[in-house]
Amino acid sequence: MLLSVIIPVYNSDRTIGRLVEHVLETLDKRTLEIILVNDNSRDESERVCIQLAQRFTQVKFISLRRNFGEFNAVMCGLNHATGEYCVMIDDDFQNPPSEILKLVAAAQTNEYDVVYSFYSQKQHSLFRNLGSMMVNRLTTWLLEKPKDLYLSSFKLISKPVVEEIIKYKGPYPYIDGLIFRVTRNVGRVQVSHNKREEGRSGYTLRKLTSLFLTILFGYSLKPLRLLTGIGLVFMGISSLSALLDITLLLVDAQFFILNSSLILLIFLSGMILTALGVVGEYIGRIYMAQSGLPQYIEKKVVND
Repeated sequence: MLLSVIIPVYNSDRTIGRLVEHVLETLDKRTLEIILVNDNSRDESERVCIQLAQRFTQVKFISLRRNFGEFNAVMCGLNHATGEYCVMIDDDFQNPPSEILKLVAAAQTNEYDVVYSFYSQKQHSLFRNLGSMMVNRLTTWLLEKPKDLYLSSFKLISKPVVEEIIKYKGPYPYIDGLIFRVTRNVGRVQVSHNKREEGRSGYTLRKLTSLFLTILFGYSLKPLRLLTGIGLVFMGISSLSALLDITLLLVDAQFFILNSSLILLIFLSGMILTALGVVGEYIGRIYMAQSGLPQYIEKKVVND
């Protein structure tokens, strides 16, 4: 088995059938498997996917018991994949399946562990583009990835890296964060990007916030170190403020002393509460991981 194409499915009963057929027409059926992971869709996606698995021997189907999120669905697919390379592609048809060949060629020619796609012109909404830009800057800081590397969801991962990634069993997987824990041998390939044919994007403010929190508190200690640095800075400011108050007291400037002390007290109280919140977020995620919160739960498997 050369290639595993993993497609997380959510409310895509109108497009998933055509997408699977297009992948089968584009790639070599003899060295291909398609893994469909239904993330508890609310439409007829499960029925359509079961029909596809019954119709094509190359199609595996896994249905999750509830909605776990895209990264969890991808992790489920990676755990079922057997290919030398795994390609993740969205179910919205914005990435033409023919572009998979570019990712495979780049991986084989340059011996990359991972190949990301990037677009000359993205067809996403303004909100999603802004969210992607913010996530890109955040991951550049936290994961120390190259600044010019766009972390797209359409990417290829080699089998040795996949085997390391699926060792993570926690409830908050972030695929790109796990990739950069394993390797820095990463390439990029320009591909075309189409407009969405059906439905609307599931990229919401809530999901963007959840992604930010996962990246911040699940894959780096830099937020804690940043708070430590800020705390040290404000300890210095407090010492200087105390010296200033003593100096002003000598010239009887009591009103300014009261104001400066009160403002500093309020600001430092806010900093303390923020620091407690950050530490609490880390502790909460550790607790959820240790409590056995599942990464995903499979309800039905076809053709595995």
